[in-house]
Amino acid sequence: MIGRKELILFILKRIIFSFFVIIGTIIIIFFISHILSKNPAALWAGPKAKPSTIAYVIKEYGLNKPIYIQLLNFFEGFFTGNFGIDPVTHQPIASEIFYYFPNTIELVITALIFIIIIGIGLGYISAVHFNSKVDDLIRLLYTTAWATPTFLASILAILIFTSYIPILPSGGMYSPGLTPPPRITGIFVIDSLLSGNLADFINGLDHLILPALTLAFLNFGIVTRISRSGILNVKWMPYVKNARAKGVDEKRINRYHILRNGLIESNTVIAVMFGWLVTGTVVVEEIFSWPGIGKFAYNAITSDDYPALIYVVIVFTILVIIANLIADIMYAVLDPRIRLGRGIK
Repeated sequence: MIGRKELILFILKRIIFSFFVIIGTIIIIFFISHILSKNPAALWAGPKAKPSTIAYVIKEYGLNKPIYIQLLNFFEGFFTGNFGIDPVTHQPIASEIFYYFPNTIELVITALIFIIIIGIGLGYISAVHFNSKVDDLIRLLYTTAWATPTFLASILAILIFTSYIPILPSGGMYSPGLTPPPRITGIFVIDSLLSGNLADFINGLDHLILPALTLAFLNFGIVTRISRSGILNVKWMPYVKNARAKGVDEKRINRYHILRNGLIESNTVIAVMFGWLVTGTVVVEEIFSWPGIGKFAYNAITSDDYPALIYVVIVFTILVIIANLIADIMYAVLDPRIRLGRGIK
Protein backbone atom coordinates (compact mmCIF):
# COMPACT_ATOMS: atom_id res chain seq x y z
CA MET A 1 0.00 0.00 0.00
CA ILE A 2 2.90 2.35 0.72
CA GLY A 3 4.18 1.84 -2.82
CA ARG A 4 0.74 2.60 -4.27
CA LYS A 5 0.41 5.81 -2.23
CA GLU A 6 3.86 6.92 -3.33
CA LEU A 7 2.98 6.19 -6.95
CA ILE A 8 -0.29 8.17 -6.74
CA LEU A 9 1.52 11.09 -5.07
CA PHE A 10 4.24 10.99 -7.73
CA ILE A 11 1.64 11.02 -10.55
CA LEU A 12 -0.31 13.90 -8.97
CA LYS A 13 2.87 15.95 -8.60
CA ARG A 14 3.79 15.33 -12.24
CA ILE A 15 0.30 16.23 -13.45
CA ILE A 16 0.27 19.49 -11.46
CA PHE A 17 3.78 20.33 -12.67
CA SER A 18 2.81 19.61 -16.30
CA PHE A 19 -0.31 21.78 -15.97
CA PHE A 20 1.76 24.77 -14.84
CA VAL A 21 4.26 24.11 -17.64
CA ILE A 22 1.37 24.24 -20.14
CA ILE A 23 0.11 27.51 -18.62
CA GLY A 24 3.61 28.99 -18.75
CA THR A 25 4.04 27.83 -22.35
CA ILE A 26 0.78 29.47 -23.44
CA ILE A 27 1.82 32.74 -21.78
CA ILE A 28 5.24 32.69 -23.48
CA ILE A 29 3.75 31.94 -26.90
CA PHE A 30 1.16 34.69 -26.39
CA PHE A 31 3.78 37.33 -25.62
CA ILE A 32 6.09 36.19 -28.43
CA SER A 33 3.18 36.54 -30.87
CA HIS A 34 2.68 40.11 -29.66
CA ILE A 35 6.30 41.28 -29.74
CA LEU A 36 7.07 39.98 -33.26
CA SER A 37 5.71 43.25 -34.56
CA LYS A 38 4.74 46.69 -33.22
CA ASN A 39 1.42 46.10 -34.95
CA PRO A 40 0.35 42.46 -34.31
CA ALA A 41 -2.89 42.98 -36.22
CA ALA A 42 -1.05 43.82 -39.44
CA LEU A 43 1.25 40.83 -38.92
CA TRP A 44 -1.62 38.44 -38.24
CA ALA A 45 -3.69 39.74 -41.14
CA GLY A 46 -0.84 39.14 -43.60
CA PRO A 47 1.48 41.35 -45.64
CA LYS A 48 -1.13 42.09 -48.34
CA ALA A 49 -4.07 42.64 -46.01
CA LYS A 50 -6.49 45.47 -46.65
CA PRO A 51 -7.24 48.00 -43.88
CA SER A 52 -10.68 46.42 -43.50
CA THR A 53 -9.06 43.02 -42.89
CA ILE A 54 -6.70 44.50 -40.29
CA ALA A 55 -9.66 46.16 -38.57
CA TYR A 56 -11.48 42.81 -38.55
CA VAL A 57 -8.45 41.07 -36.96
CA ILE A 58 -8.23 43.78 -34.29
CA LYS A 59 -11.89 43.30 -33.44
CA GLU A 60 -11.82 39.48 -33.66
CA TYR A 61 -8.84 39.08 -31.32
CA GLY A 62 -9.38 42.17 -29.16
CA LEU A 63 -5.97 43.60 -30.06
CA ASN A 64 -7.07 47.12 -29.14
CA LYS A 65 -7.56 46.15 -25.49
CA PRO A 66 -4.94 46.22 -22.68
CA ILE A 67 -2.43 43.38 -22.88
CA TYR A 68 -3.63 41.68 -19.70
CA ILE A 69 -7.20 41.66 -21.02
CA GLN A 70 -5.94 40.14 -24.27
CA LEU A 71 -4.13 37.45 -22.28
CA LEU A 72 -7.25 36.62 -20.27
CA ASN A 73 -9.32 36.49 -23.47
CA PHE A 74 -6.64 34.28 -25.03
CA PHE A 75 -6.86 31.82 -22.14
CA GLU A 76 -10.66 31.89 -22.20
CA GLY A 77 -10.72 31.24 -25.94
CA PHE A 78 -8.18 28.42 -25.67
CA PHE A 79 -9.88 26.54 -22.84
CA THR A 80 -13.34 26.95 -24.39
CA GLY A 81 -12.17 25.85 -27.83
CA ASN A 82 -12.84 29.22 -29.42
CA PHE A 83 -9.59 29.90 -31.30
CA GLY A 84 -11.12 32.58 -33.51
CA ILE A 85 -11.60 32.74 -37.27
CA ASP A 86 -8.70 32.03 -39.62
CA PRO A 87 -8.10 35.26 -41.61
CA VAL A 88 -6.78 33.24 -44.58
CA THR A 89 -9.40 30.49 -44.92
CA HIS A 90 -12.22 32.28 -43.04
CA GLN A 91 -12.92 29.06 -41.15
CA PRO A 92 -12.86 28.50 -37.35
CA ILE A 93 -9.26 27.66 -36.43
CA ALA A 94 -10.38 25.06 -33.88
CA SER A 95 -12.40 23.23 -36.55
CA GLU A 96 -9.42 23.22 -38.90
CA ILE A 97 -7.06 21.83 -36.25
CA PHE A 98 -9.51 19.14 -35.12
CA TYR A 99 -10.13 18.16 -38.75
CA TYR A 100 -6.45 17.69 -39.65
CA PHE A 101 -5.25 16.35 -36.30
CA PRO A 102 -6.70 12.78 -36.60
CA ASN A 103 -4.91 12.37 -39.95
CA THR A 104 -1.59 13.09 -38.25
CA ILE A 105 -2.45 10.70 -35.39
CA GLU A 106 -3.09 7.98 -37.99
CA LEU A 107 0.33 8.58 -39.54
CA VAL A 108 2.18 8.86 -36.22
CA ILE A 109 0.66 5.76 -34.61
CA THR A 110 1.48 3.68 -37.71
CA ALA A 111 5.04 5.02 -37.72
CA LEU A 112 5.32 4.30 -33.99
CA ILE A 113 4.29 0.68 -34.56
CA PHE A 114 7.04 0.35 -37.17
CA ILE A 115 9.53 2.01 -34.81
CA ILE A 116 8.70 -0.38 -31.96
CA ILE A 117 9.03 -3.46 -34.17
CA ILE A 118 12.18 -2.34 -35.97
CA GLY A 119 13.84 -0.45 -33.12
CA ILE A 120 13.44 -3.02 -30.35
CA GLY A 121 14.07 -5.92 -32.73
CA LEU A 122 17.34 -4.49 -34.04
CA GLY A 123 18.35 -3.36 -30.54
CA TYR A 124 17.94 -6.91 -29.24
CA ILE A 125 19.84 -8.41 -32.19
CA SER A 126 22.61 -5.84 -31.78
CA ALA A 127 22.95 -6.58 -28.05
CA VAL A 128 22.95 -10.35 -28.57
CA HIS A 129 25.69 -10.00 -31.22
CA PHE A 130 27.62 -7.40 -29.23
CA ASN A 131 30.91 -6.31 -30.84
CA SER A 132 30.31 -8.40 -33.95
CA LYS A 133 29.89 -7.40 -37.59
CA VAL A 134 26.11 -7.61 -37.14
CA ASP A 135 26.34 -5.14 -34.25
CA ASP A 136 28.51 -2.80 -36.32
CA LEU A 137 26.12 -2.99 -39.28
CA ILE A 138 23.06 -2.16 -37.15
CA ARG A 139 24.84 0.77 -35.52
CA LEU A 140 25.87 2.03 -38.97
CA LEU A 141 22.26 1.72 -40.14
CA TYR A 142 20.66 3.72 -37.33
CA THR A 143 23.44 6.32 -37.38
CA THR A 144 22.83 6.82 -41.10
CA ALA A 145 19.09 7.11 -40.46
CA TRP A 146 19.69 9.77 -37.80
CA ALA A 147 21.95 11.75 -40.13
CA THR A 148 19.56 11.67 -43.09
CA PRO A 149 17.60 14.93 -43.61
CA THR A 150 13.85 14.46 -43.53
CA PHE A 151 13.28 15.92 -46.99
CA LEU A 152 15.99 13.70 -48.51
CA ALA A 153 14.61 10.50 -46.94
CA SER A 154 11.10 11.39 -48.13
CA ILE A 155 12.17 12.14 -51.70
CA LEU A 156 14.32 8.99 -51.91
CA ALA A 157 11.44 6.89 -50.59
CA ILE A 158 9.16 8.25 -53.32
CA LEU A 159 11.78 7.72 -56.03
CA ILE A 160 12.54 4.15 -54.94
CA PHE A 161 9.06 2.83 -54.17
CA THR A 162 6.98 4.73 -56.72
CA SER A 163 9.37 5.11 -59.66
CA TYR A 164 12.08 2.45 -59.62
CA ILE A 165 10.00 -0.16 -57.76
CA PRO A 166 6.41 1.05 -58.32
CA ILE A 167 4.63 -0.76 -55.51
CA LEU A 168 3.30 2.15 -53.44
CA PRO A 169 1.55 5.47 -54.25
CA SER A 170 3.61 8.63 -54.02
CA GLY A 171 1.29 10.64 -51.82
CA GLY A 172 -2.15 11.54 -50.58
CA MET A 173 -4.29 9.76 -48.02
CA TYR A 174 -6.35 7.90 -50.62
CA SER A 175 -6.67 7.67 -54.39
CA PRO A 176 -8.14 10.61 -56.35
CA GLY A 177 -11.79 10.08 -57.13
CA LEU A 178 -12.36 7.86 -54.12
CA THR A 179 -15.22 8.97 -51.88
CA PRO A 180 -14.01 8.86 -48.26
CA PRO A 181 -16.12 6.94 -45.72
CA PRO A 182 -18.39 8.76 -43.25
CA ARG A 183 -16.26 10.64 -40.72
CA ILE A 184 -16.60 8.78 -37.41
CA THR A 185 -13.18 8.98 -35.72
CA GLY A 186 -11.50 11.12 -38.37
CA ILE A 187 -8.93 8.36 -38.99
CA PHE A 188 -9.44 7.13 -42.55
CA VAL A 189 -8.49 3.46 -42.17
CA ILE A 190 -10.53 3.06 -38.97
CA ASP A 191 -13.56 4.82 -40.46
CA SER A 192 -13.29 2.54 -43.51
CA LEU A 193 -13.42 -0.53 -41.29
CA LEU A 194 -16.26 0.84 -39.17
CA SER A 195 -18.19 1.54 -42.37
CA GLY A 196 -17.54 -1.99 -43.60
CA ASN A 197 -15.68 -0.77 -46.69
CA LEU A 198 -12.71 -3.11 -47.11
CA ALA A 199 -11.68 -1.58 -50.46
CA ASP A 200 -11.31 1.88 -48.88
CA PHE A 201 -9.38 0.36 -45.97
CA ILE A 202 -6.88 -1.33 -48.31
CA ASN A 203 -6.57 1.84 -50.38
CA GLY A 204 -5.94 3.95 -47.29
CA LEU A 205 -3.43 1.45 -45.93
CA ASP A 206 -1.63 1.45 -49.29
CA HIS A 207 -1.19 5.24 -49.08
CA LEU A 208 -0.26 5.14 -45.39
CA ILE A 209 2.67 2.70 -45.53
CA LEU A 210 5.27 4.81 -47.35
CA PRO A 211 5.06 8.05 -45.30
CA ALA A 212 4.82 6.03 -42.07
CA LEU A 213 7.88 3.93 -42.98
CA THR A 214 9.80 7.09 -43.89
CA LEU A 215 8.94 8.66 -40.54
CA ALA A 216 9.90 5.40 -38.79
CA PHE A 217 13.22 5.17 -40.65
CA LEU A 218 14.20 8.64 -39.51
CA ASN A 219 13.42 7.93 -35.84
CA PHE A 220 13.89 4.22 -35.10
CA GLY A 221 17.57 4.72 -34.25
CA ILE A 222 17.02 6.14 -30.77
CA VAL A 223 14.86 3.16 -29.76
CA THR A 224 17.44 0.76 -31.20
CA ARG A 225 20.29 2.44 -29.35
CA ILE A 226 18.49 2.65 -26.01
CA SER A 227 17.22 -0.94 -26.32
CA ARG A 228 20.72 -2.15 -27.11
CA SER A 229 22.21 -0.20 -24.20
CA GLY A 230 19.52 -1.34 -21.73
CA ILE A 231 19.83 -5.00 -22.69
CA LEU A 232 23.63 -4.89 -22.46
CA ASN A 233 23.45 -3.28 -19.00
CA VAL A 234 21.12 -6.00 -17.74
CA LYS A 235 22.88 -8.85 -19.53
CA TRP A 236 25.79 -8.88 -17.06
CA MET A 237 23.80 -8.25 -13.89
CA PRO A 238 24.38 -10.67 -10.95
CA TYR A 239 20.79 -11.96 -10.98
CA VAL A 240 21.17 -12.95 -14.65
CA LYS A 241 24.40 -14.81 -13.85
CA ASN A 242 22.67 -16.51 -10.91
CA ALA A 243 19.82 -17.62 -13.17
CA ARG A 244 22.32 -19.18 -15.58
CA ALA A 245 24.17 -20.84 -12.71
CA LYS A 246 20.90 -22.40 -11.58
CA GLY A 247 20.41 -23.89 -15.02
CA VAL A 248 17.48 -21.71 -16.09
CA ASP A 249 16.73 -22.05 -19.80
CA GLU A 250 18.47 -19.33 -21.87
CA LYS A 251 15.24 -18.39 -23.66
CA ARG A 252 13.52 -17.89 -20.32
CA ILE A 253 16.43 -15.76 -19.09
CA ASN A 254 16.26 -13.59 -22.21
CA ARG A 255 12.50 -13.15 -21.96
CA TYR A 256 11.92 -12.69 -18.22
CA HIS A 257 15.24 -11.39 -16.91
CA ILE A 258 16.98 -9.49 -19.69
CA LEU A 259 14.25 -8.18 -21.99
CA ARG A 260 11.74 -7.22 -19.29
CA ASN A 261 14.30 -5.15 -17.36
CA GLY A 262 16.44 -4.06 -20.27
CA LEU A 263 13.55 -2.42 -22.12
CA ILE A 264 12.34 -0.15 -19.30
CA GLU A 265 14.03 2.91 -20.80
CA SER A 266 12.84 1.95 -24.29
CA ASN A 267 9.24 1.84 -23.09
CA THR A 268 9.48 5.35 -21.70
CA VAL A 269 11.30 6.86 -24.67
CA ILE A 270 8.59 5.49 -26.96
CA ALA A 271 6.05 7.59 -25.05
CA VAL A 272 8.23 10.68 -25.50
CA MET A 273 8.73 9.82 -29.15
CA PHE A 274 5.01 10.15 -29.80
CA GLY A 275 5.33 13.88 -29.12
CA TRP A 276 8.46 14.11 -31.25
CA LEU A 277 6.77 12.40 -34.18
CA VAL A 278 3.71 14.66 -34.11
CA THR A 279 5.88 17.78 -34.19
CA GLY A 280 8.21 16.24 -36.77
CA THR A 281 5.61 15.47 -39.42
CA VAL A 282 5.64 18.90 -41.09
CA VAL A 283 8.13 18.04 -43.86
CA VAL A 284 6.94 14.45 -44.34
CA GLU A 285 3.30 15.50 -44.64
CA GLU A 286 4.11 18.26 -47.09
CA ILE A 287 6.22 16.03 -49.38
CA PHE A 288 3.74 13.13 -49.27
CA SER A 289 0.71 15.47 -49.55
CA TRP A 290 -0.65 14.00 -46.35
CA PRO A 291 -3.48 16.25 -45.08
CA GLY A 292 -2.44 16.38 -41.44
CA ILE A 293 -1.70 19.03 -38.85
CA GLY A 294 1.92 19.20 -40.07
CA LYS A 295 0.86 20.17 -43.59
CA PHE A 296 -1.64 22.60 -42.09
CA ALA A 297 1.23 24.17 -40.11
CA TYR A 298 3.37 24.36 -43.26
CA ASN A 299 0.57 26.11 -45.15
CA ALA A 300 0.12 28.51 -42.23
CA ILE A 301 3.83 29.37 -42.34
CA THR A 302 3.93 29.94 -46.11
CA SER A 303 0.77 32.05 -46.10
CA ASP A 304 1.75 34.12 -43.02
CA ASP A 305 -1.30 32.76 -41.21
CA TYR A 306 -0.10 33.69 -37.71
CA PRO A 307 -3.35 33.13 -35.75
CA ALA A 308 -3.56 29.52 -37.00
CA LEU A 309 0.18 28.99 -36.50
CA ILE A 310 0.04 30.22 -32.89
CA TYR A 311 -2.52 27.59 -31.94
CA VAL A 312 -0.71 24.85 -33.88
CA VAL A 313 2.47 25.63 -31.90
CA ILE A 314 0.50 25.48 -28.65
CA VAL A 315 -1.05 22.12 -29.60
CA PHE A 316 2.37 20.72 -30.57
CA THR A 317 3.88 21.93 -27.29
CA ILE A 318 1.08 20.49 -25.18
CA LEU A 319 1.44 17.12 -26.93
CA VAL A 320 5.17 17.06 -26.13
CA ILE A 321 4.47 17.94 -22.48
CA ILE A 322 1.80 15.22 -22.21
CA ALA A 323 4.13 12.70 -23.87
CA ASN A 324 6.83 13.51 -21.30
CA LEU A 325 4.26 13.19 -18.50
CA ILE A 326 3.25 9.72 -19.73
CA ALA A 327 6.93 8.75 -19.96
CA ASP A 328 7.52 9.87 -16.35
CA ILE A 329 4.51 7.87 -15.15
CA MET A 330 5.56 4.78 -17.09
CA TYR A 331 9.07 5.04 -15.70
CA ALA A 332 7.73 5.31 -12.14
CA VAL A 333 5.43 2.30 -12.64
CA LEU A 334 8.18 0.16 -14.17
CA ASP A 335 10.96 1.27 -11.82
CA PRO A 336 9.86 2.05 -8.20
CA ARG A 337 13.21 3.75 -7.50
CA ILE A 338 12.02 6.76 -9.51
CA ARG A 339 9.07 7.56 -7.26
CA LEU A 340 11.13 6.76 -4.18
CA GLY A 341 13.65 9.41 -5.18
CA ARG A 342 16.48 6.95 -5.78
CA GLY A 343 16.50 7.16 -9.54
CA ILE A 344 16.28 9.77 -12.22
CA LYS A 345 14.14 12.73 -11.28
